[in-house]
Amino acid sequence: MKSYLLLLVMFITANCFAQEAKLMQERPVTFKNPKALSLPKGYSQAAEIDMGSSRMIIMAGQVALDKAGNLVGKGDLAKQANQCFINIKHIIEDAGGNMNNIVKLNYYIKDVSKVQLLRNVRDKYINTKTPPTSTLVEVSKLFRDDLLIEIEATAVIPKKK
Repeated sequence: MKSYLLLLVMFITANCFAQEAKLMQERPVTFKNPKALSLPKGYSQAAEIDMGSSRMIIMAGQVALDKAGNLVGKGDLAKQANQCFINIKHIIEDAGGNMNNIVKLNYYIKDVSKVQLLRNVRDKYINTKTPPTSTLVEVSKLFRDDLLIEIEATAVIPKKK
């Protein structure tokens, strides 16, 4: 009886692992670098995860660098935030979605007292009636001294039927 139960447990466990492996093959993660953005060094701009009926796009933190890698808006939070959102828009559109597909925004800002400037820019890009979830963190420094903000975004794009 014990060996029968052991065989049954082994069969169920093996079957579960086989199903999980099959799901991993069917739902891989694809890393992307849209051509509309500068090519990053050592990371990808986005990870696309197949979730069955939709795709989740997890974006690297976007800063105010244009396609050529040049800073946009030195010393100007509104201009830098605008470029961050332009970059996010490029990533989402490259994945076949639009800005209404954003479900989460994370902001890393050097001066939280300027949050209203950020909100004014953000509201040009998102659906303000049903805004995405968000987190805002004040930081003392970003990876370059001339950057005032970095924005991460996550989007869920329904698959077309």
